[in-house]
Amino acid sequence: MTLSALAEARRFETVVAVLDRYEHDPSRLIPILQAIQEEYRYLPEEIMTYVATALDLSPAKVYGVATFYSHFSLEPKGKYVVKICDGTACHVKGSQPLIDALRTELRLEGKAKTTSDMLFTVETVSCLGACGLAPVIIVNEEVHGLVNAEQAVEIVRGIRAKEAANG
Repeated sequence: MTLSALAEARRFETVVAVLDRYEHDPSRLIPILQAIQEEYRYLPEEIMTYVATALDLSPAKVYGVATFYSHFSLEPKGKYVVKICDGTACHVKGSQPLIDALRTELRLEGKAKTTSDMLFTVETVSCLGACGLAPVIIVNEEVHGLVNAEQAVEIVRGIRAKEAANG
């Protein structure tokens, strides 16, 4: 077995384990997709097709669920997902300079959301529900409120330094 074939087999072993954990129950499609996305950081097309076949669902049904819920991503995301609130309160209190500063720091050009090293993904969201802390960013599950552009850049630099130290 070639190295790439071995990697592909391991990739599907993880999906099979998730399907087994949820007893191949099509009514549990959402938690199945959540578990798969947690593993891969997105939902690869070939994995969704495999899930559809394994659950005896149409690929269109699985794709429909994956695209309906904003939680799911069909594109690879970085290890650290930075969500910047650009809702009314955050926008008024300066979220746009945060967005600009982080995109500049991470060298994201055009519509790119994810750094080439797959370390960061920057997303703008409509509301994070923390208007009293505006402007707000969330890095993975960690909330940072009352953040200015310089602080946002320092948060990213701190993560980079930690990653570099860990090898």
